[in-house]
Amino acid sequence: MKLVVVTAGLTQPSSTRLLADRLTEATVRRLDDHTPEVRVIELRDLAVDIANNFVTGFPGARLREAIEALTEADGLIAVTPVFSASYSGLFKSFFDVLDPAALAGKPVLIAATGGTARHSLALEHALRPLFAHLRAVVAPTAVYAASEDWGGGGDDFTDGLAERIDRAAGELADLARNRTPAPEPIEPVVPFEQQLAALRR
Repeated sequence: MKLVVVTAGLTQPSSTRLLADRLTEATVRRLDDHTPEVRVIELRDLAVDIANNFVTGFPGARLREAIEALTEADGLIAVTPVFSASYSGLFKSFFDVLDPAALAGKPVLIAATGGTARHSLALEHALRPLFAHLRAVVAPTAVYAASEDWGGGGDDFTDGLAERIDRAAGELADLARNRTPAPEPIEPVVPFEQQLAALRR
């Protein structure tokens, strides 16, 4: 089983990466019967590659490798900082360069970090619709971590955040275990009369 973690934190260390790590650890614990191979994709390191992809239309070697890892994954954890009440531009740009079918049927846990709890709804009005559009299967529980959720500073966090992390990890683990391949898109049936008319042109 393969688990890919996409994190869009810009600083180092980053609370976004810290949340991604906690979600990953909790998910791996829940998948103890299917110990996953974990791959972390730091978008900060791929920012130039992503921009070049938009200009040239082709991914460089590092970006192509990241896209392949994501496409082959059995589950995805996607974590972004919240800027201007939505996901970061770098986060969105990465998912914009994917093949539209790359995430179809793939279990996804969405999460975000921000300075205040007021931005937590970005998970529901921005991230969840994005992954629904990409036909991913999004875990019911989304995890948002505001500054006050990191209780004692460092990598400590409040009981409320710990509970959300554990619940979301359990949901992702269940979805990954029971994953079924996404159905192939059904080609529309063209009536015979239209096919015949096209041949006469």
